[in-house]
Amino acid sequence: MFVIRLFRQNPIPFAHPHTPSNRCFCYSKLRDHYAFESPPSLSPKPPPPELKPRQNKPLKPRYKPPSSLDLADKKPKHSDLPFDFQYSYTETSLSVRPIGLREPKFSPFGPGRLDRKWTGVCAPAVEPKVSSLESTEDPKLEEKRRVMWENIQGEPLTGAERKALVETCQRKKTKRQINLGRDGLTHNMLNDIFNHWKHAEAVRIKCLGVPTVDMKNVCTQLEDKTFGKIIHRHGGFLVLYRGRKYNPKKRPFIPLMLWRPHEPVYPRLIKTTIDGLSINETKEMRKKGLAVPALTRLAKNGYYGSLVPMVRDAFLCCELVRIDCQGLEKSDYKKIGCKLRDLVPCILVTFEKEQIVVWRGKDYRPSESECFLTVRESFDDVDGNTNCVDNENFDDECSDAGFQSGNSE
Repeated sequence: MFVIRLFRQNPIPFAHPHTPSNRCFCYSKLRDHYAFESPPSLSPKPPPPELKPRQNKPLKPRYKPPSSLDLADKKPKHSDLPFDFQYSYTETSLSVRPIGLREPKFSPFGPGRLDRKWTGVCAPAVEPKVSSLESTEDPKLEEKRRVMWENIQGEPLTGAERKALVETCQRKKTKRQINLGRDGLTHNMLNDIFNHWKHAEAVRIKCLGVPTVDMKNVCTQLEDKTFGKIIHRHGGFLVLYRGRKYNPKKRPFIPLMLWRPHEPVYPRLIKTTIDGLSINETKEMRKKGLAVPALTRLAKNGYYGSLVPMVRDAFLCCELVRIDCQGLEKSDYKKIGCKLRDLVPCILVTFEKEQIVVWRGKDYRPSESECFLTVRESFDDVDGNTNCVDNENFDDECSDAGFQSGNSE
């Protein structure tokens, strides 16, 4: 009993399990018994070594403006392409002479990079002369282009070859495509076409917007500037073939434009008075033209290939035609009106309220010349097989939204 009382009064001090001494004892015991190793995440890591800058790395040179560059050692490059370099080949006409320039004659190819002089409109292949500004194109350049085109194309394609190439350019087979829009066939687009020809013999081109008013001009300029051949056309979709004897390693040198040059100043499209009418008659005709029911409404970035024949047919029964252009940019419907003036032909009355009003004139005679192409183009091969290309392959593509000329009212 005495011993029990003694233990109750003076209990034996037990170490707490969470004391530091007990924790170290347990840890050392477990480590010796189970050979326990702590994970690397709990072990202290040495500090990362300091990264020293690379001594062999060259320093980046400071920026120098183009005016301070020494171009004496660099010779300007030469291009053998036998045509004048322009920003747009379909939307610029050399027959219309500008009345002024909006900027100095700085070459868009860069200072000293090309051996052709920039005249403000184009970079001619032949040295420009004052006496030859209003003359026609040099016949030597036209003959050189024809010889180059024949040497590259070689023998014409057969029906089976043409059909196989068109099938490879379908949307289901390839996603490679060149979009031709508001600016038409631009100079830098020629380089894109040659880059596509590295991987395939033909390239698909989708045309939308203002250039589609005159598809014949688009097709002519494509064949003339790229030395290729259009083997299929359905609406605004074209298939451009590079030629049998085309060698990608011997492609012509095409200098790129570094910026878009400003368009020169051209004469006004809408005059104060229409030729042959007085001021009051001109005002009355403009009011009457805006009140005429619209022939059609143009969609933004649509296909306008049927616009010229529509206006010609409308002139058979009425002298004024109005085209609704709401939603289009001002520069777009001005270019459309300029093309209608030359292709129909007709007289521009007004562009007010986003409308194109044209007048057929007093002595109007329907034009018998075909200035436009049909919706589908058929081709003849050497064997005499016509329309050998399956046009149904492009039906779904040409029925996309925004690809039509507009809704008739």
